[in-house]
Amino acid sequence: MKTKPIAARKSAAKKSQPLLSLKRSTSSSKNEGQRRSSDRKPSASPFARKSERQSKNERATGSDRSTSHKNDGRNLSQSNPLPLPTSHFKLQKILADAGFGSRREMERLIETGSVKINGQVAKLGDRAVITDTILVQGKPVRLNLSKRCLDTQVLIYHKPTGEICTRKDPEGRPTVFDQLPSLRAGRWIVIGRLDINTSGLLLFTNNGELANKLMHPSSEYERKYAVRIMGEITPMIRQQLLRGVQLEDGLAAFKKIENAGGTGINRWYHVILTEGRNREVRRLLESQGLKVNRLMRIAFGNLTLPPQLRTGKFRALTEAEIELLMKQPSDSCKRPPRE
Repeated sequence: MKTKPIAARKSAAKKSQPLLSLKRSTSSSKNEGQRRSSDRKPSASPFARKSERQSKNERATGSDRSTSHKNDGRNLSQSNPLPLPTSHFKLQKILADAGFGSRREMERLIETGSVKINGQVAKLGDRAVITDTILVQGKPVRLNLSKRCLDTQVLIYHKPTGEICTRKDPEGRPTVFDQLPSLRAGRWIVIGRLDINTSGLLLFTNNGELANKLMHPSSEYERKYAVRIMGEITPMIRQQLLRGVQLEDGLAAFKKIENAGGTGINRWYHVILTEGRNREVRRLLESQGLKVNRLMRIAFGNLTLPPQLRTGKFRALTEAEIELLMKQPSDSCKRPPRE
């Protein structure tokens, strides 16, 4: 039996070594890939449907056309974090921060006795911390505020006529909430309601503090409407509507009135308000004997209704759109105090 020289055996061993290293490297890469795949977090969006490759491309190019919350929604907790209650805060603030409704909605809920803190019925003005056991209508509230607050989401919705802005209707009429995606935590809050016969731009968020900021009269965010009326706004009527009309719930006035076309009986106008009282546009015009036969909100603050957003459809706001929306009205645009 012949045996190979020692030098030959060492040479053969060296030649076979790279193959072993390659196999180990390949196996290690597969295991590393599997670990990375298993560690990959799922998309936080309840309605994101784009592929990962498409999402990466859009993040790289800064595209504004995505309907995915992951790419279009702005996480305010990263750029403008909401305060985490570490001491005693008002109960309605804690619930609003968690996305269960606006402060006003939470105050009404507390007044009905539907909220308990550590087994005791809560009263308006009670304070709590997120470590307390809080029940809303008998169900425990899970306040997942470990990352400052729930990630803020904002939707823009093109409301059609025939839908109401309540969550449930005893008459069985369709509501705007029927069209929205579900949330893993919290709930959608409508920003500035529209009546059943009014269409157009409607905003939703899961952040009660943001909703309160946008709706509060002191913020003076402009609401712009396209309105078709039977009749004509004469110079005298225009002056009266800009000066102010005493309605049953106080003085109201348009900030601006613009002609928008139309001849004959029906004419279009663009009107601007800086508050959102119930049916305010209709009541102001009806006070001057004008009949409104069509009303549509076309802008809120600096945000206008996108022409490509079809009736009954929604999408998440892009980061640029939310930044535009959050800009405070300039002092030059605010209404001067009435004498």
